[in-house]
Amino acid sequence: MSSIAVFDSGVGGISVLKELVKVLPNENFLFYGDSKNAPYGTKTLDEVRKLTCEHAKKLLVDDGCKGLVVACNTATSAAVRVLREMYPNVPIVGIEPAVKPAVLCKEHPKVLVMATPMTISQEKLRKLIDKYSDKGDIIPLPCPGLMDFVERGDLEGEDLRKYLTELLYEYRDNKVDSVVLGCTHYPFAKKLIQEILGDKVLVFDGAEGTAREMKRRLQEADLLENAENKGVVEFRNSLDGEKNEQKVQLCERLFTRVL
Repeated sequence: MSSIAVFDSGVGGISVLKELVKVLPNENFLFYGDSKNAPYGTKTLDEVRKLTCEHAKKLLVDDGCKGLVVACNTATSAAVRVLREMYPNVPIVGIEPAVKPAVLCKEHPKVLVMATPMTISQEKLRKLIDKYSDKGDIIPLPCPGLMDFVERGDLEGEDLRKYLTELLYEYRDNKVDSVVLGCTHYPFAKKLIQEILGDKVLVFDGAEGTAREMKRRLQEADLLENAENKGVVEFRNSLDGEKNEQKVQLCERLFTRVL
């Protein structure tokens, strides 16, 4: 049976893949990470759009996948609208920072939105923040370099702790009410982020909503898999040789990690 493609600039989209497998356990998934060109968050809009469209063509046309999840906030902002125009009959879902649930968690909360510099600079996020600005104090926080720790498999090391402690210094000890993890890599650092910000801070990401939206679009297109057997997951990466094997092994390790 045809697979659902899950695309990311690296390995972070596995946090979305995990939710997709929960919501759609009978589907096959093909996870493709473009670690060769990562990070996307520091590239230009045109560069990200070109790379995303190239990989989408390979996954949808060459590999014959029946749907596409763009499990990267930066790539979603840059290319999802274009991809839907290119493939109007294919269920295509992007990921959106979970600003809405973070703002509605209590009356007029203080919300920290952690994202890549490019995601924060894009109109898509600015519009989302403007939409809910009357519901709470929303603070966008660029996190250059954070995804690199996850790409290296450094999820709890002292270097990551030092980076996050400095990044979140003024917001630590429950000075915000909620935090939005606006990059699919960031849930893998959730434990440290929670520890630094405080145990009362609520943490949100967009993975569950993305998985539910893909299920809805597959149902609309009559493409849901009816088999009772559990689907399989395949991991691929744009790196070559031994580096590719190492990255695939990291993907497999992240896939089994409890978030």
